[in-house]
Parts: sequence; C-alpha cells; structure tokens
Amino acid sequence: MGPLRGLVAVTVLALVTVVAGCVPSVAPSPTAEPSRSSVAPAPTPSPIADVDPTAALSLEQKVGQLFMVGTDVQSASPATITAITDRHAGSIFLHGRTTAGADAVAALVGQFTALAPASTARGNAPDGSGPTGGVRLWVATDQEGGEVQVLRGPGFSDMPYAIRQADLPADQLQAQATQWGAELAAAGVDMNLAPVADIVTSHDARFSNPPIGALGRQYGYDAPTVEAGAGAFAAGMRASGILPVFKHFPGLGHVTANTDTTANVHDATVAADGPDVGVYRPLTAAGASAVMVSTAIYDNIDASAPAVFSPRVVSLVRSDVGFDGVIMSDDLSAAAAAQAWAPGDRAVLAVTAGVDLVLVSADPTVYAAMYDAVLAKAQNDPAFAARVDEAAARVVTAKLARP
Repeated sequence: MGPLRGLVAVTVLALVTVVAGCVPSVAPSPTAEPSRSSVAPAPTPSPIADVDPTAALSLEQKVGQLFMVGTDVQSASPATITAITDRHAGSIFLHGRTTAGADAVAALVGQFTALAPASTARGNAPDGSGPTGGVRLWVATDQEGGEVQVLRGPGFSDMPYAIRQADLPADQLQAQATQWGAELAAAGVDMNLAPVADIVTSHDARFSNPPIGALGRQYGYDAPTVEAGAGAFAAGMRASGILPVFKHFPGLGHVTANTDTTANVHDATVAADGPDVGVYRPLTAAGASAVMVSTAIYDNIDASAPAVFSPRVVSLVRSDVGFDGVIMSDDLSAAAAAQAWAPGDRAVLAVTAGVDLVLVSADPTVYAAMYDAVLAKAQNDPAFAARVDEAAARVVTAKLARP
C-alpha cells in the first residue's frame, strides 16, 4: 500500500478471505527440528474504492478509534462499557483467562458489539451513527498458545507453545492456525495479538529472557526460523478472517526483564539494521497484519525513551520495514515500563510517535484520562489533529478491509 497522508483520501483494500473448514489436529513432534521453509506471500490486495473512511466521523469518534480497551473475559467490565458509550472506544481486548468455552465468549462479545453496531456493509464508509460512528468494533485477544492462551474450553483447541508449533513444517502449522483462527471467528473475535516475532538470543540463553524465551513464546533463535513459524501462524489466522498482530517490535528476545513488571528495561542488542527489525519485512509483506511496538528502551536506536514513545523507533516500521498498516502499542494501562508517565501523557506520546492504536488492556479505568488528553490536544494543536486523522483513517481502513 502507498502511504497514508493525514486528511487525504485513502484506499480501502479488499482482501480475499478464505474461510477454511475443520483441519485435523496435527500433534507436534517434541524432537523435530524447526522448519525453515517460507510461507508464500498472499495475493496483492485489490483496491475497490477511493474514499475518506472517516469523513462522517466527529473528532470525538476519530479519537475513540485510536484506542483498544480491555475487558475481563469472564464478565463485561463496566469501565469498558462506558469507554464505548461515553468516549467512543473503537476496539476491545478480551483480558484474563477463561475455560467457559466459545459460546460464553460469543455471548460476552455480543454485549459489546451491540453497543456499537456497524452502519454499513463491508467496504463502504461508515455513516457517523452510534458511539463509534458506525465503525465496527475490533474484538481482540491473546491466543498465542502455551501459557499465553486467553480462551479455552469447549470450542477452543489447546494450543502448543510457539516453540513447539515451530516443530511443524510451515504448511502443517498454517493448517493448524487456520483451525485456531476459525475457533476465534466463531466466538466473535476478529483480531489476534499474535504471533510473536521476537528472535531470542539462543537456546541456551532462553531462560534469561523472561518475557519470551522463558515462556516458550519464540518460534526460534534466528530470523529464517521465526519468519517461517510466525509467517505460517499469521497465514492461518488470515485464512479464517482473523487479523494477526506481529509483536513486539523491534524485539524483546534479548532483554533480561519483563516490561509488564519492570520499569526501565533496556535492550543493548537490537539495531535498526539487524535481523530483529529485518524479520518484519517478509512477515508484513505476506498479507494483512498489524504491528505492536514494545515498551522496552533500545540503546542502539533511541536510548532516551521506551520504543512506543520514540518517533525514531516507530518510524522504522514505516521507513525500514515498509509497512503502512496499523501500528499499535503494547499495554500502556498497567505495564510497569509506562508507569513513570501519567496515563494521558502515555497516550499523547504514543500517538505523537506514530502509533495508530493505543492498547489499554489490563486496566480500563485509565482510558478516560487517556482519551481526554488526546482529544484536548487534537482540539488545540493542528499538527496533532492531523496525526489523529491519519491514525483514525488507517484503523478504519483496516477494519473495512478485513484480513
């Protein structure tokens, strides 16, 4: 896709979705070597209309599109309900763990989608109605596998750790991920904050890497292996209509602390011209996706701020990776790495840096302060208002296109 530029019209892309039927379960081998085969790129999307997808939206509704707010997956969080009805939040995230199964999750999702119905058919611009302007909600969760699997119970497969998924050849992993994606779609989820694209330093060092290696979330220890595994997983998600999210740019595979629980986490390995950044090029080129930026600090790129607040780091997604889709943040509501900033400042800094979608997953009660700060700055700063317009257009375009 060509670059989006603020207030200009954008091209809505229609991406062909192949919804696969049930795929027989393939048991991963604990001893097989990870496949390094590549996943074939998806067909180039075809433009269907030149429109401004946010033309009918108010500024308040546009700001709401810049946020994804978490809810307890077992019951609708009141703060998340009011985030939609009172402050136009355009996306939700299912947070926590449940074993209640697909029917229970679908019922929960239905409570939220009823609050913000889509006003138009796929591919057409929204009409400005309702709290989200007629734009459908994105419903997301973390369904990676292993310890990071929010949804379990009847209707959901037990997904292996990513490092065990990598034991499968790419075509078999893609088939498995197609089934996992179909399970998400049946429950009303349409965005998966997975797969992990982090390259862990080495097999021997994996337990020194708490957020990724110690939890088996990595597909491997070099770029070709990660590309094969994460690419196959993402292709399967797309085949079932689920938008995959590659994370955590520019890489959490070398840090020695978890940004969720530790402040001031520094990385001294990742470089702008290294494999941790480079692996995102083939992954994002293969089809529709989003990219999540981490809250660690990267000494070799910008040692002055967490990546999600750094224009230098975020701009690499555009300039070096060549990605023009939605860039989102890691959680900015409760992560220890973000607590030194007030909630409103976190949101403004992230949007200013180039983030399109701010994740408020763990603590939805801070959303009001974040939204109000972004809205106030957009009302008083024309340059920031243009950044809001650009981000909102990118999010709405992705929602209309679907994977």
